[in-house]
Amino acid sequence: MDVFETIHGHRSIRRYRPDPVGEELLEELLEAGVRASSSGNMQTFSVIVSEDEVMRERLYGAHMEQWMVREAPVVLTFCADFRRMRKWLRINNAPDNFDDFFAFLVAAIDAILVSQNVALAAEARGLGICYMGSTLANADQVGEILELPAGVFPVVGFVLGWPAEDPGPRDRLPLAGLVHREIYRDHTDDEIREIYRKRDQAGWDRYMSIPRLRELVEEHDVDNLAQLYTVVKYTREGHARYTRTILDYLATQGFLSS
Repeated sequence: MDVFETIHGHRSIRRYRPDPVGEELLEELLEAGVRASSSGNMQTFSVIVSEDEVMRERLYGAHMEQWMVREAPVVLTFCADFRRMRKWLRINNAPDNFDDFFAFLVAAIDAILVSQNVALAAEARGLGICYMGSTLANADQVGEILELPAGVFPVVGFVLGWPAEDPGPRDRLPLAGLVHREIYRDHTDDEIREIYRKRDQAGWDRYMSIPRLRELVEEHDVDNLAQLYTVVKYTREGHARYTRTILDYLATQGFLSS
């Protein structure tokens, strides 16, 4: 597929056929991944490939029991990884300056860039993917299951396989609301309303088509998409819990030393 066709054809796939991806194709996708840009060409990432059914069953709980973790034949976890480089520094008698939060951000960006390369390559070959925010939200659980040592932190992950559904593309905000020329231009309230006008309706319609979310919406008496996001889906209490988990695990993994 043409690269623009692949990009514009992206959909999150949540239902998968049981057919395996195949080792040769998987290697091709991973090779495309490692060609992503890398800060200083340090390549401070690692990719964990989980195909074993028992392992995916263990990850199922850490990923908030999203059915696709069981159903898709592959789960990929992209990790910020300074452990390999720090070992290389040690055996070459070089100082280790990579045990802080800035180092984590550098490695996290590397991992995210690699993940998107793999995702695009997969979709170009007709495969489906679905990113999972639970990789970061439950980083400590994912890290324990994958036996990640100090210096390694799971940043982002997605399931991978052959689609068993054909959903339409999701809506996106208009370019005028996302792109700023030369400097940031703060939008007026009226401009914000226009930027979100189509999103308000499309997003609301989609969530109301999901019985579980519709029940929560009715239970919490919310009546628009903005309220749905912050009252039902992404609560302050939930964010506080995830923030604490991430900061504690960053410290455990040696990324908050200074």
